[in-house]
This record gives sequence, C-alpha cells and structure tokens, in this order.
Amino acid sequence: MPAPKHTFKPPFNIVRCSHVGLTVTDLDRSRQFYETVFGLIVTEATPDALYLRGLEERQHHSLVLRKGAKPEAQYLGFKVGEEQDLDMALDFFKAKGLRAGFVERPHQGRTLLAHDPWGLPVELYAKMDGAELLLQKYANYRGVQPMRLDHFNIFAPDVQGSLDFYAGLGFRLTEYAEEDGPNGRIAAGWMHRKGNVHDLAFTNGAGPRLHHLAYWAPTALNIIHLCDVMATSGFLPNLERGPGRHGISNAFFLYIRDPDGHRIEIYTSDYQTMDHDHEPIRWSLRDPRRQTLWGQPAPRSWFEEGSAFTGCEQRDAMFKADVIIAS
Repeated sequence: MPAPKHTFKPPFNIVRCSHVGLTVTDLDRSRQFYETVFGLIVTEATPDALYLRGLEERQHHSLVLRKGAKPEAQYLGFKVGEEQDLDMALDFFKAKGLRAGFVERPHQGRTLLAHDPWGLPVELYAKMDGAELLLQKYANYRGVQPMRLDHFNIFAPDVQGSLDFYAGLGFRLTEYAEEDGPNGRIAAGWMHRKGNVHDLAFTNGAGPRLHHLAYWAPTALNIIHLCDVMATSGFLPNLERGPGRHGISNAFFLYIRDPDGHRIEIYTSDYQTMDHDHEPIRWSLRDPRRQTLWGQPAPRSWFEEGSAFTGCEQRDAMFKADVIIAS
C-alpha cells in the first residue's frame, strides 16, 4: 500500500500533541502512582479530577484524570497555532460530515472536540493556562523524571485510512511497518508534527482504542531507576514490557500499566525528523527488530489490550497482521 504524502498547506495548523484525558476509578490510588511513583507534577486536584504535567512542561496539564465508573480514554489533545485554526478546523470537520463542536474545558481557552472518520475523539485548542517552570527545581524530580508528553499510539481498524487522513492534516510519516510483496499492506505507521519521530502512531487492531500514551525521560538510567521504584513500591506487576530498545524510532523504552490498566510508555533517545525530504523508513512486518532491536519480545497483552474511548464504537481490524508474540 502507498505511504501517504503529507501536505505543507493543511486545512488548519496542528503544532504538536498536547494532552490526554483518562477516566480512572480511584483518584487517590492514581495520584499515588502518577505523582509519587511515576513522577509527574500535580498542578491541580479537585474532588473529581487531577491535572498533571511533566517537569519541563510550562502548560497547566498534559494529563487529566477524571474519576468514573470504569477505566476509559476520553480524548487526545493537540495544540494548534492560532485561534483562527479552531474555526478552520470546525469548518473542515463539518465539511467532511464529521462530528465537531466547541466544549468547555478548565484551564483551556476555546476548545474544539472533533471526531475523525473512525470516531476517535480529538481535542484542539490554541491557548492553555501557564504553569511554573520546574526544569531546574531538582527537588521535584521523582520516579522516572518525566519531562514531557511525547506521543500517542492508537489501535486503528484501518491503518491506511488513518494515515491518509492525518497526512492530509499535515502529519508527516517517519516510519512504517508493511507486509512484504507487491500488495503488502501497511500495519503500523508513525507520524509527527513537532520534529521528532512521532506525535501520533497507528497500529493495526480493533478500535479505535488507546494503545498507549508516552512520556519522554532524560536518559535510559531514569527508566531503569523507575523499574527499581516500581519493584519496591507495590507496582511490580504493573511492569509490562522492557526495558529494551525499539528498532522503529531507536527509542529506549519501558511499558507500564497504571492502576486501572491504562498503558504508559517511557521513552528516550529517539531522533529528530526536521527535513521534509527524508523518505519514511520502511520495515518489513516480518522483521522482529522493528519492535525489539534488543530485549524480550512483547507479550500478548501488548498486542491485544488497550483503553476504549468513551462512547466510541469499536470496529474490527480490516485484516489480521502476522506478528511475533512472546510465548
């Protein structure tokens, strides 16, 4: 299948991935995990929500946890360049016959909630309340020392269609995994707006579901330290995969699960993708190095489990990818 071509003149300007909303069942337990063990900063706590951010983030939040009856993903958040981009985005989604409308969100200016052709909820805003810069306040550094939200990965029933749609919004493909042969289908793709490997990735599977959100850590040693912290604070079973290194993105990684089962990747040592004329890197779907350059193979849960989006109908994948699963 053809690798999609991005456009330099998208219908509106998305700057980067910004924040994500999750439903959790126990805010106190989630706070213990995300603040004390993982190391995010709590910017604000209310009786029914927590707002958290990484150590170098100067915006009010990159993660919003809201209390609910069952664990779900609520939306993916992206920052746009200017207020007028929100109006252009509304016109774009409406012209496509897709759901879109403005919603109220604490600490954000005008916020557009739209749904892509598969029902994935995407939240767009131009302005968010600021927060104190903590980059050099090292007494706040805990856990894995998460610096910033890096990307989202989505289980997508139609990977090719998703890549084509978001390429039309200016996202650029950096790497992809494809079946071999003249009619090989793309089973996964990585796309960016901010100049690293990805802001948004799509993986073949029933969905749309959130496979994981990822925070960037300073070094591989921070990730190893988090393993020690989790192993000695009651969260050893929440270590799902890694540490290891991906072939795709070159990232040193660890995958963990929060108390409600939401998956978080800790991610470091990827690379820049500034030059638009670099061709995306193709990986054969049968090359195990794409998932794991070194380290243990991914467990079955990593291929099958994800967080459903609230009110979003799930569809089966258009084809079954032949992947390598740890025994």
